[in-house]
This record gives sequence, structure tokens and C-alpha cells, in this order.
Amino acid sequence: MNARSAPATADEAPPGGVGLDSRVAGVVGGRTASALTKAFGIATVGDLLAHYPRRYARRGELTALTSLPVDEQVTIVAEVREARERSMRARRGSIFEVRISDGSGILLLTFFNQPWRSRELKPGVRGIFAGKVTDYHGTLQLAHPDYELFEEGEGVPVDEAARKWAMAPIPIYPATSTITSWQLQKAMAVALDGLHALDEVIPADVRRARGLLGHRDALELVHRPKTDADWRAARDTLRFQEALVLQTALLDQRAASRAVSTIPRTSTAGGTLERLDAALPFTLTGDQQRVGDEIARDMASHEPMNRLVQGEVGSGKTLVALRAMLATADSGGQSALLAPTEVLAAQHLRSIAAALGPELSAQLMPTLLTGQLSASERRKATLRIVSGQARIVVGTHALLGDAVTFFDLGLVVVDEQHRFGVEQREALRLKGSTPPHVLVLTATPIPRTIAMTVFGDLDVSTIAELPAGRAGIESFVAPLAEHPGWERRVFERAAEEIERGHQVFVVCPAIDAKHDEEADAPAAETPAGVTPAGDPAAPNAPRASVESTLALVRAHPRLGAARIGVLHGRLPSDEKDAVMRAFAAHDLDLLVATTVIEVGVDVPNASTMVVLDADRFGVSQLHQLRGRIGRGSVAGLCLFVTHAEQGTLARERVDAVAATLDGFELAQVDLDLRQEGDVLGSTQSGGRSSLKLLRVTRDGALIAEAREEARAILATAEGLEGQPGLRAALARRLDDDERDFLAKN
Repeated sequence: MNARSAPATADEAPPGGVGLDSRVAGVVGGRTASALTKAFGIATVGDLLAHYPRRYARRGELTALTSLPVDEQVTIVAEVREARERSMRARRGSIFEVRISDGSGILLLTFFNQPWRSRELKPGVRGIFAGKVTDYHGTLQLAHPDYELFEEGEGVPVDEAARKWAMAPIPIYPATSTITSWQLQKAMAVALDGLHALDEVIPADVRRARGLLGHRDALELVHRPKTDADWRAARDTLRFQEALVLQTALLDQRAASRAVSTIPRTSTAGGTLERLDAALPFTLTGDQQRVGDEIARDMASHEPMNRLVQGEVGSGKTLVALRAMLATADSGGQSALLAPTEVLAAQHLRSIAAALGPELSAQLMPTLLTGQLSASERRKATLRIVSGQARIVVGTHALLGDAVTFFDLGLVVVDEQHRFGVEQREALRLKGSTPPHVLVLTATPIPRTIAMTVFGDLDVSTIAELPAGRAGIESFVAPLAEHPGWERRVFERAAEEIERGHQVFVVCPAIDAKHDEEADAPAAETPAGVTPAGDPAAPNAPRASVESTLALVRAHPRLGAARIGVLHGRLPSDEKDAVMRAFAAHDLDLLVATTVIEVGVDVPNASTMVVLDADRFGVSQLHQLRGRIGRGSVAGLCLFVTHAEQGTLARERVDAVAATLDGFELAQVDLDLRQEGDVLGSTQSGGRSSLKLLRVTRDGALIAEAREEARAILATAEGLEGQPGLRAALARRLDDDERDFLAKN
């Protein structure tokens, strides 16, 4: 049988033998190539063939014309009895109508403005026809059906051939309004017909052990399967191949980053680290001690440390980082702590100064550098930094400016790493005359598969243990969709806490009615393990803002006399700092704020966190916000107020956070709830690095196995030189921008 379709254009003429690096324009033609590039960024044949089907359909079981179901897809074997073309009455153009029969009934086929079909669909021609049955003025018809005609004298029995054609999987591709799945299928066929033999990406022994296909066969069967078993085997191969290439890239970069030499940074007997430890009024937790030892071992090496420390909210990551800074100071170096907001940077400086005490502070001169400093303050800070007087520097993006030069930068600490782009982190790292050690902190727990995939070239440490003496937090959902009257009770509970001498946070997703989203944080990557705000379950509900909430609490009969402050990202820096200082000193009872207080803010007397429109925030954001309370001996109460209805994804997120305080459990819940594209995509590298077939929510074991295979390959004497197919796949997978991304991550 031969497939019948619209005549091929010069655009689609196959050029002969092509490779994965061939430009797609030379294979499918300029017009199609332009559409592919514009819609999907496809530039090469390899890009095209990596645009895998999102699912597979089939034409279905054969149906007799006497029992055609309306509005359903059918597949029939029939003979053309009559064909004619007529003009349309209401508008210009023609309709080509074909009557077909299987001997028991008649069905009408209609094609609009396709007169060339008359050259194919002539009376007496037999074939297989598939499409959706519609009823047009009492006549059953298929409009623009798919079909395949039998060759004259073809020896295959009609029933057998028809059944085979009907049940063959049809690839359905991610498509757009400008390039359809059908056009993509044709482009794949042209590329595959001309594709020459390919080097194998997966080593032969690994393929044999895992029962995987060769690279060329896998591409053929994923795009042109004859059975479901074909595309499943192809996907298994290509999924493992994707994992192997990604893990090889990460491990290769890891090895490259460790090949450079740096200055070991170790504490000295009687030095600043020993003096800090001796003065601490508490004992380090077991996790803090273990992670501190891991960091100390890394920093004692000539290989630059590249370590991620993830820990629960309030687990003491900052103290662990401070101890690393003091070891750096003992060796004569400087440390730079990059914080995402001015509020957090200022608080870090105060916390560090308080922990050091007057004597060590005078010796190490911790210095703040932010964009809101006055010109004279900025000059003074930059002079301390360039001269080496400031052994500890805390700042925001102002640290990245060309005018900021360090005397001897030995350690870079990035707090809340997801709030920064890789370019920003790299800009700070390059300020070291020798490669500095890098310590990345996150209070966003990261599932193991995410850590292997996104941070595969980092060593990962975890602090799960919380310091003793925490009073704990109770969390509740206030579902206004079911209980609208509960909003008043929420603010009554806030008033009760204030009357007991405690303090209250009230967090809103917006500043005012005109500014729907908070704009406090600088543009950065979407954090792995974090759901972006959005997915509103009640789009018509008014969004809580700082402006409207401030009016509401001031009008509340029990809160009117409370000392109320406001904090959001559009306030001047000195005003933000003054508000936080006042709240920390208990000069304020209630703080109406945006997520500017999401991380790092530490007020032990704050007992209550009210999050309005909680469904507007991600799982990790809610967990972070809740972490602002229960940080001392005062028990915490967190109230998640939401208009989201039961059964919606937004409500599931809120309920999940209220149900547990375990951030690692929530990270997995978040991963399970979200779309895969939020996990790893172009936001992570700015290029075509989003995963194709691999899914970190499902393929954790496969990723781990691929990592071990990659490790074994790189450990051989030949390394990647002995695997030309894998080396070429790496080159295709990683363009210059993506290589920079891996190098900087």
C-alpha cells in the first residue's frame, strides 16, 4: 500500500544522506525549517528528531458502514463508488465529494478546496479511510479523512492489511497553529529517510545489559512505530540515553571544576573560629556539626569547594556558613555573602555581628554593601573590601558591580540560591584572584532526583535536625469558599495573640490593587522544587493586598489600637530596615507585608503568621513563610487563608503544607503536584536544556543508574575519547550557553 496525501513540494524534497548535525533547512526546505525554528527552536536534524511525539493514537478497530457511530473516530475499508466536484454556494471555492461503500452501506467523504483529490479518488479505487463521523443534514460523512489506498493487484488480503493499518500507532507531536502534528510527521519521515548510520551514544555493553536499541533504530521506531512495543522500546532507549548524556555532562563538569587549584582555607589554633565556638551559648546540633566537618574537609583541599547545603527553615544553615567564613578569615581570606533582598542582607549583618561580639567584630569588620547606601557609605564599604579590612562582606546585587574589588576573596556564600541567576553567582565568583570556595544555601528542600539532575555537579549536604528548645508550630487552613465567615475569626485570633504580648505577621500576595504580583526580588531562576505563584483556583475573588489589608486591620475593633507596620519591596531601603528593626524590638505588634519577609527574618517573639490568598503561593513559599514563626520559646500559629475550593490543585498545595512541617516531605509533594516543565527547563539554563523524555518525578532510579554508568565511563583510561557517539551527543546537547551554565552552577 502507498500512503496518499497532498503532493510533495520542493520544500520537502529529501536531499540524500544527512546527519544529526545537518541544518534542517537543507532537509525539509526553507519554509518548513523557518516554521520549525520559530515554533520550537529547531535548527538541525538532531533537534528535529529530538522533538518526540507526546503521545500515540490509532485509527481504531474497523467499523461497518451499517453501524457508524456519530461523533466518533472510525476506520473502514471501502470502495469509491462516485466522485464529483461542485462549487460552494455561500463563498468562493469548491467541495470535492466522494461516495464510498463497503457493500452494505454508503458514506460521504468531503474535501474543501482540494480538487487534486480527483486524481486519486476515482470510482473503483479501494482503500482504508479514517476520520470522525458527522451528521450533515441527515447524511453521515467524514470531512477531510485520512486514507490509504490499495495498490492495484496488491496481494495482501484486504482485511489483514486494513486491520494492520488501523491499529498502527500514529505519533501525535507537540504542535502549534503554524505547524501541525501532521506536518511534523512528514518532516520526520523526510529526515529519517535520508539519515545515515549513527555512532552509538550508549556503550554496547550497557545496551546489551539493559536490552536497549541502537541509536538509529530508536529514532526510527519512536517516530515510525508499527506496534506499541516499537515506540515503548524506543522511548526506553532514548530516555536512558538522555539521562546518560545529562549525567555525563554534569560529572564531566564536576571533574573540570576540581581540576583547577585554589588556596586551602583552614582554621587556626586559637583563631576566630575557635573563639566563636567557645562563646556560643548552645551546642551545635549533630547535623550542624556533621555538615560543618564536610565543609571544613572541602575547604582544606586545593580543589575549590562547590557544596550545596539544604536545610529546614530555622535549622541553622547561616551559623554553619559563618563558621566557614571564620575559617577563611583565619587563613587570611575574605568571605562574601550574597543575599537576595536588602532586608535579609541587613539582618544577616546584624546576626553575624551579634554572634561575633564586639571584639571579633572589630577584628573582622563585617561590612554591608547594598544599592541603597549613600555615596559616602558606599565609598567607605568598598574601601574596606578592597583593602582587606572587611573579612566578611554581606550584600545584595551591589556586590556584583565592577567597582567592587576584593583583596583576597576566599569564600563565596550564596543564600537562597534560587533567587539568583547563574550569571550573578558567576560574577561574584570571578572576583577572586584564585578560584574561591563556593557554599550555596537553600531552605528549599530538594528531592534527590532534582539534586542529581539540577545540581549534579555539586556536593550536597543536608541539615534536617532543628535546634532544641523550639516551641513548634500549628498550621490550619481557613477555607473561605466553604466558610466565608472565618475571615473575621482569623483576625480575632491575631488580636488574641497581640493581647498576650506576642507579634503577628500578615502576608499578602500584592502591594496594592494595581500591582498584582510582588516585585521585591530581582529577576532570577524559578527554584527547583518550588512552584511559581499562580494557578488561582478562584480567579474572580479579590486579591488581598498590603493596601487593602492595612485598611481592614485598622478598622478591626480589636486591632485598631495595635501598633501596625508595613513592609514591601517598594519601600526605600532605610525605611525597610527601620520597620524590621522596630518589629524585632517589639515596637510594632503587627506587620502587614509581602513575601519580602519570606526568608531569613528572625523575630522570636512572633507567634502568628496569617497568609492571605495562600493559594497564590507555591508550596515552598508557604513553608518558608511559616518558618518565620515558632523560632523561640513562643509556640507558633500559622493560618492559611484561601478562597480555593476543595479538589483544586491550588487547594491541594495549601492543604499539603498545613498537614506537615517536614520540608523534605513537602518537596516531594510539590514535585508530585506540579507540571514537569516547572522542574527543569529553559529557566535553568536559558537554552534548549529542558528534559525531553526524562521525568525526574518518575525516573529517579534511572537517573541514578545512568549516573553510575557515566561515572564508570569517565573513570576509564580513554574516558569520553573512547565513546565518540557520547562525546558527539554531549556537543549537540550543550551549546556554548549551556556549557557556561554548567560551569557556573
